[in-house]
Amino acid sequence: MDKPPVKMMDPTLAEMGNHLSDAMKILESGKLVSEQGTERRKLSWKDIPGPLQGDGQDVVNILQLVQNLMHGDDDQQGHRMQYVGEQGHMALLGHSLAAYISVLERERLRKLTTRILSDTTLWLCRLFKYENGSAYYHEDDREGLLKVCRLVINTHYEEYAAEGFTVLSSKHPVIYQSAACRPGLGQHLCSQLGLPLSSLCTVPCNTMFGSLHQMDVALLDKLIKDDRESGKVPLLLIANAGTPGAGHTDKLSRLKELCAQYDMWLHVEGVNLATLALGQASSTVTAATKCDSMTLTPGPWLGLPAVPAVTLYRHEDPALSLAAGLTSSQPVEKLRALPLWLSLQYLGHDGIVERIKHASQLSQQLLEHLKTLASIKTSVEDELNSPVVVFRFSQDSAPSSGGSVEGYFAGERDILDALNRWLGEQLAQQVPLSGVDVVELEDEGTCVRFSPLMTAAALGTQENDVAALVEKLGEIIPVLSCTLRFRQDFKDEVLQQTLLSYIDDLSWPGLGVVRYEPRNTDLDEEKRQQRVEKINSELLKKLMELDTDLEFSGGPEFGEETNCIFIGMATEDLDVAELVETIGSVGRDIEESGKLFENMTEVVRRGIQEAELQLQKANEEKLMEEGVLRQIPLVGSVLNWFSPVQASVKGRTFNLAEGCLDSTEPVYSIKAQMNKEASPDSPRSSTKRFPGQKLFRRHGAGSDSVSDTSSISQLEESFRETAHVQATDADEAEVPQELPAHIPEETASSDQRVPEGQETESVDTLR
Repeated sequence: MDKPPVKMMDPTLAEMGNHLSDAMKILESGKLVSEQGTERRKLSWKDIPGPLQGDGQDVVNILQLVQNLMHGDDDQQGHRMQYVGEQGHMALLGHSLAAYISVLERERLRKLTTRILSDTTLWLCRLFKYENGSAYYHEDDREGLLKVCRLVINTHYEEYAAEGFTVLSSKHPVIYQSAACRPGLGQHLCSQLGLPLSSLCTVPCNTMFGSLHQMDVALLDKLIKDDRESGKVPLLLIANAGTPGAGHTDKLSRLKELCAQYDMWLHVEGVNLATLALGQASSTVTAATKCDSMTLTPGPWLGLPAVPAVTLYRHEDPALSLAAGLTSSQPVEKLRALPLWLSLQYLGHDGIVERIKHASQLSQQLLEHLKTLASIKTSVEDELNSPVVVFRFSQDSAPSSGGSVEGYFAGERDILDALNRWLGEQLAQQVPLSGVDVVELEDEGTCVRFSPLMTAAALGTQENDVAALVEKLGEIIPVLSCTLRFRQDFKDEVLQQTLLSYIDDLSWPGLGVVRYEPRNTDLDEEKRQQRVEKINSELLKKLMELDTDLEFSGGPEFGEETNCIFIGMATEDLDVAELVETIGSVGRDIEESGKLFENMTEVVRRGIQEAELQLQKANEEKLMEEGVLRQIPLVGSVLNWFSPVQASVKGRTFNLAEGCLDSTEPVYSIKAQMNKEASPDSPRSSTKRFPGQKLFRRHGAGSDSVSDTSSISQLEESFRETAHVQATDADEAEVPQELPAHIPEETASSDQRVPEGQETESVDTLR
């Protein structure tokens, strides 16, 4: 018996597939650019679009434009488009093939689209154990539910097709949804269906028994009875098999019984529906196979880009399905399933199951490790089968040397939310392949969510990524615990400082927020605010220059608090008292320095006038004491040689802070005393901060704390040594009598104030 002839592939299809594959690789690699094209891109691709060229462009130039628009300045920023893999190329190929197939003759197109639609629907129904179902393929994952609502309305209101919304006025339809449904879903349905928001009923979740993320079935029963008694028509119930936030599943079996009792339609959606493809799915999720419709999102589950979502449903009247838009007589619309048809064949049944199983195993791996970590609370529905893991740093079991931090301060819920938000951001940044994100839950607050079914296939998450996530989490937990414990200590220390103001910002995930408030002045409010802004801005720069592990910043870009110092996370060996003392000390120095420079012009002017008066007075006294003959050049020299004059030298210093001239006698007295103290027989502090030692560290608390010398003592020692050197250099200095009419810049700058308890020598030469 002769074998049937083997049909060769259409050359056009083969060429299309090769071109598309080459184009995808070029766009992903970003290596299409020539030297001339690089210069052109740098100069023009970001400019305003120009007119359409009359002679057209070739494929290479068009791909060049697409690549430039896709990557932009990624060469400088280090970002690249995610690699989609071979299965992703198959999905993208489906879109190109759909355009090519659409030009076939009508009969051949009808046969081809019918085959594609039938195959894909059969594979999905068998894969997810949904018997005797039909499928609707749609780009917006809410579109399938919207079509189902139209189908249910047409079913309950037989004259709806002829009379429209007038039939709804006598008996208002009601759509029920869980409070844990994704935000905006019910409002979108009412908007698209033309229904008032009163037609939407949100059912609260359990408050006493069962999961806090499951719909309260008893309350739902009561709501349905009340609506029926008031003449309303319960239409449809939207349930969750994996809530968008915590991944919990409603009691689908009980809900199905309730819907059958009141002749309602049950629609189910959620990420946990993916586990139906596994051999051992949980009983709560398996109950979804008995619902009237369900929406699947195989794209993120399998890592397939640009594939449609699918709504599987059961209904016996094809005319009503056609009226609702669930089916179409247009063959071109059936080609939406083509990318998914190609991708499912490429992966095969085993490949699909393996990807979903791998994601579930990643969740179990993380959950097992989280149980061993202190201060971490998990929120999972089923510890054995939950594909979504939600966890949160909690203060209830936070380790601390002073016991539990429970009740240390008000607003701990807001502070914990801020810390967990920071935790999620850090984990997502430092372990990007884990795919974790931050989620806000009504009861638990801010949590970190790990949902590998939605991210693992696209990111390529593996077991070592989960291990890295756990390791990084173990490093961050002690930082969170210390920060939470030291927040109240930091607040108490700041409140003891008269010039520091504590800002109670509960949304800041750090040690706290402080503002330096200058001393009371006679300035108006506007100028005072300008001074506060200037001082705190300079203070922030000084603190950022310190050799410390603490992070100082000006806070969030769009935060409510301004002109503040935001202090980041703390470590176990942090010396809070030293930190606050240093902030206040540096702030005072900046304020005094600012006042000095603000008054510099007036001070110098008054000092010059006083110097001129004293110079004139000194000259008159000299004339009276020495006589007129000694002022004549030649005569005075001879007279002074025969009879020298023992004139006393009067030194003067110019105090910039006070704006006056002072005698140098106190300076010489202090110098003599400092020389005596600096003698070998006098005691002197020998404690120093060793190289490499960080500021604000308590001795013995950290591994790199090698000295108990504080930053303040370090500054005092530096000033003491500086004063000693200056005093030694100025010893036996001769000070002329005359005072110049102007104050040299070097002299003025050397008389600035120094920290309390220390003084430096500054003597203006009198000529």
